[in-house]
Amino acid sequence: MCLGIPGQVIELLEGYGNQLALVEVAGVRRKINIGLLDEGPLEPGSWVLIHMGFALERVDPDGAEQAMGGLELMGRPRENDGDGR
Repeated sequence: MCLGIPGQVIELLEGYGNQLALVEVAGVRRKINIGLLDEGPLEPGSWVLIHMGFALERVDPDGAEQAMGGLELMGRPRENDGDGR
């Protein structure tokens, strides 16, 4: 697994050769490029690891949680931990 920020695909976007997706990362939505993924089409709800605006790897929900936990160990607190703070 690469070092990246996990994001969940919200929707696939038209244009740019169908290589853009809207993902949610820690409660923030952003556009990313999915053109480097070669395992077939993504679907809303899929998880990816993102680095520099590019999806580099697909992960399952457990892999996404593990990646976020690794970022927390390096000092990056979770933006939205579900308790409203």
